Amino acid sequence: MSQLDDLKQQVYDYATAMLGGGMIDLELDPIHYQTALDRALSKYRQRGDSSVEESYMFLTLEVNTNTYKLPKEVITVREMFRRSIGSRTGMGDGGTVFEPFNMAYTNTYLLSSSNMGGLATYEIFAQYQEMVGRMFGSFINYHYNQSTHTLTITQRPMGQEQVLLWTYNYRPDFVILQDIYANQWIKDYTLANCKLMIGEAREKFGQIAGPQGGSSLNGAALKGEAKEQLAALEAELMQQVTGGQGYTFIIG
Repeated sequence: MSQLDDLKQQVYDYATAMLGGGMIDLELDPIHYQTALDRALSKYRQRGDSSVEESYMFLTLEVNTNTYKLPKEVITVREMFRRSIGSRTGMGDGGTVFEPFNMAYTNTYLLSSSNMGGLATYEIFAQYQEMVGRMFGSFINYHYNQSTHTLTITQRPMGQEQVLLWTYNYRPDFVILQDIYANQWIKDYTLANCKLMIGEAREKFGQIAGPQGGSSLNGAALKGEAKEQLAALEAELMQQVTGGQGYTFIIG
């Protein structure tokens, strides 16, 4: 948490300096900087490709338990893998882990491909094994609720079994704030949000009375500038300026 707090403070300091903090008095409190950064991270997660990552996690299925709570960082579950061809007979390990028929094909046809069979025969057997898996429970049907982070298994587990989940997760905040491409975008979007909040406050009073006629506030100008910057920064997300999932170095 201390590392994340330090990274957030760097964003707050950047916004304060760019707004002229230290030379003039700013109307922003710490809660306003925090709100601006939270809005920047939320927009980045909503629109940015590189705000997510692929990962794998293990899940232990319990007997007669169909519903499982996953971490809130999990966006969706792409696929579920079993350790073997699977079974619905109540075996605790979920089926045969060492499949001797598969090993026989490997030894006979794959390793001795110059004499008989070869890769074509092994491919045909692999397709056969997949078909048998679909018929006899190798694949588990499921549904994942993104709002409640609940994974529901449609079949009733007959024994305890460990499965592998292929998931898409949100990248943690401290990772995004250290990202070489996303870091500057987060700072600029936070700054634009701070300008918008100051503009809202200053626009409430267009002029302050004084002994020589008073002074005018720049609330409307700040709001207009902030809205332009927010629109430009959101367009940058569409152009992959902050990087993207599956991309290497890219400037949109």
